[in-house]
Formats: sequence, structure tokens, C-alpha cells
Amino acid sequence: MNAKQRTIMTEVSVSGTGLHTGESVTMTFRPAAENHGYKFRRVDLEGSPVIDADVDNVTDTSRGTTISQNGASVSTVEHVLAALVGLEIDNLMIDLTGPETPIMDGSSIFFVNALIEAGFKEQDADREYYHIPYNIHYSEPDRKVEMVAMPLDDYRFTCMVDYNSPVLGSQHASISTISEFKKEIASCRTFCFLHELEMLLKHDLIKGGDLNNAIVVVDKHVSPDELDHLAKLFNRKDIDVAPQGILNNIELRHQNEPARHKLLDMIGDLALVGVPIKGHIMAARPGHAANVAFAKKIKSLIKKERSRKHIHVYNPNAKPVYDTVQIMNILPHRPPMLLVDKIMELSKTHVVGVKSVTMNEPFFIGHFPGAPVMPGVLQIEAMAQTGGILVLNTVPDPENWLTLFLKIENARFKDKVLPGDTLIFRCDLLAPIRRGIAQMKGIGMVGEKIVVEAELMAQIVRYK
Repeated sequence: MNAKQRTIMTEVSVSGTGLHTGESVTMTFRPAAENHGYKFRRVDLEGSPVIDADVDNVTDTSRGTTISQNGASVSTVEHVLAALVGLEIDNLMIDLTGPETPIMDGSSIFFVNALIEAGFKEQDADREYYHIPYNIHYSEPDRKVEMVAMPLDDYRFTCMVDYNSPVLGSQHASISTISEFKKEIASCRTFCFLHELEMLLKHDLIKGGDLNNAIVVVDKHVSPDELDHLAKLFNRKDIDVAPQGILNNIELRHQNEPARHKLLDMIGDLALVGVPIKGHIMAARPGHAANVAFAKKIKSLIKKERSRKHIHVYNPNAKPVYDTVQIMNILPHRPPMLLVDKIMELSKTHVVGVKSVTMNEPFFIGHFPGAPVMPGVLQIEAMAQTGGILVLNTVPDPENWLTLFLKIENARFKDKVLPGDTLIFRCDLLAPIRRGIAQMKGIGMVGEKIVVEAELMAQIVRYK
């Protein structure tokens, strides 16, 4: 039995400060419909622009992950997204009153607790996972980054980090299933080295930092004067170095808390793939830039796989929905301009048609003598006629209507179509048909190879 998508029962808000901007911000999680995914909405800006949580929208990874769309940006999204993945929430609208999510204590636990308080609502649609089909590798040799996604019927993470630090050294963290996220990973806080903190302070880059939202690692000798200076910056009476080599403002929640936080970041960044993953992710020395590059690689494979789902290998023994005679009862076209022979599938949102290309086609006489190639414009025409069947299927008397082109966009011709080829066309609606106007994405296949694709807009008009 397939798992169902889920959202939250009721809206819930979390307020805090942005780590880098220092601005107070309220973040409100709102229930969303099936197949909505994760979206951020900047309610503080005119028009409340929406930003899809999509890896293609990433614009910065220097101090966290920033996504931008529709003229708006949201920074430090990874801790929030990790909470959503860890709680297996599929659909959510996240309203923000500022440009950055609140840092809270530097982990995901405040978001996790708020979402649990809101409660979960199971939805009717099935959750569609992307199952890692084979080992997918990513590496950055100069940074010694290695990442691999391997097939597994669960979501498992293993992370190794090497900080080149006498305090932290090499650390490992792992979870064997995503259900362990809340207990093992959610409360693990972000961290930085003291020399990084000093640089960030010098450049005024952590206006919201107050030492309660980060582990500060001290891997060099610090003088009492330096500690006094830090205490004044953060409005504290005194600051010292704990035996573990961190500032004594907080205690570690786990001995390997920095590695666990790196794993948290990785889960959040990979959420930008846009679909829940089934697989085992292993990473050595990951960071936001590598996570995002790896997510893009996985997303590109998902796109290819989804395009292959539209591939139809023609079965000549299958009974057509409409044969040529029945097609001529629907379409006004006649030979030599009737360019679809059979309709093999027909639903409210898609159609599959077949065109057998023979040497008897009249256009081969002049295109080209001695080297017959089906003109691309006629491939588009055949695709449009196939789509016309889909649109005309919405009226009770299709024989009294014409289908007229309004627009052709993103047409691409990827290979030649020659005598003897069987062209299989599939057209899918991009939006519901309104006022007789249909927008479709069409592809044409020969065997398992895409030879033509385009986006079409057509309108049916009565002519009798």
C-alpha cells in the first residue's frame, strides 16, 4: 500500500531573529493542497511573491542556502526544509515576514516541535518517491568532497566530516531511516570556528548571532583580553573555553553534534530536489554548495526518467481507440493532409496517436529528392492533429468544429524522420481546457527516441 501525502492540520507560527540580517521575523506554516510541495511566501513584500523550494532557484550557498524567485529571496532555508523532510510532510506554504528564516537555536528542533503541535493531516494523493536507480556520484577533488546516492528502499544518511582541527578532528554521523531524524538529528545546532566568528563579526555578517544559536569551536589559544572582548560583543559577563574546546556558552548535545548538523544541512538541501527520495546517501566533507550541486544532478535524472514515462513503444496488435475512418469522422483533415492514422490512448488530459511514414507520402517527392526526410513542420502538424482529437473530445459534435493553431513554442527537432518510421505522438494538457482553448506539451517518438517536441496552444471553433 502506497504512503499518502500529508500536510498539517492547522497553521502554526514561529518567531525569532535572522542569523545574518539580525531582523526579527515570524514564520507561519500553513496547510497546503495535494501536490503543492514546499513554497515560501514573502508576505512583507508587495504582492506577496512566492518562491518554490526548488534547487533551480538556489542563488547563494556561501553562508547557508538562499533561494530566489519572482523578485524575492529567502535565506537559510535548509534547517526548515530538513524539519519538513524529517517529519515526512509533503505540502506546505511557509509565510515569512522577512528575508531570512529565524535561526532559533541553530537547529531544526523548534520547527519540528511547532509542526508536531499543529498536527498532521493525511491527504488522498499517494506520495511519489524517487527511487535511486543506481549509484549516483558527485565529487569535488579540490575540496575532497565525495557524495554518492545508492539504491535502498528507505531514506538513509551517512556523513563524514574532516575539519582539519585538533578539537573536532574527523567525525561521523548517520541515521538508518528518516524516522530517526527527530530524535537523533533535529536538535543538532550549527557551528563555527572562533576565527570564522571573528571574521563574520568584523564584516558585520552575523547581526542576529547571540552565542545561543551556534557552537563556537576554539582551536587556537585565546587570550583573556580576546575573551573579554567577545563577552562585551555578546552582552555577557564572561566567556571561557570549555574542556571540549568550545566556548562555554552551551554544552554539546551529542559528542559528534557538528557532524550531525552537517547531516541535517544535507537533508534540508536535498529537499530542494522536489520529491521525497528512497536511497542511501553517503557524503564525505559535504557543504551547501556540494549539496546543491548533488541535488541538481539527482533532479536532472528525475526529469529524464519522467520524460521516459511518456515513451510508448507501438504495439501493432493493440486495438486502437479510433482507426483512420473514425478519425476522419472527428477531424476535418483529408489526405494528403491527414497525418494521424490511429489513436491508441485517449483520456481527459492526454492522447496518444500513431503516424506510419511511408515513401508514398507526397512531400517526399521534393523533400528531398534522393534523401527523403519528413519536414519538421509536418511533424508538428501531425502532433497538432493528435492533440486536436483530445480537444475535440470535449464537444458532443466534433465533426462540426475546427481546431486552429494559436501558438507554437519551444519546438525542437532532435532527429530525422524517414520513410519506414512509425511516429508515436503523445500530447498532455498543461492546463485545463477553457473556452475551447487548450495548452499542450507534445512529444513525437520513433521507437524509444524523441525526435520532436513542442508546446502547442490551439482553439476549437464551430464552422458548421
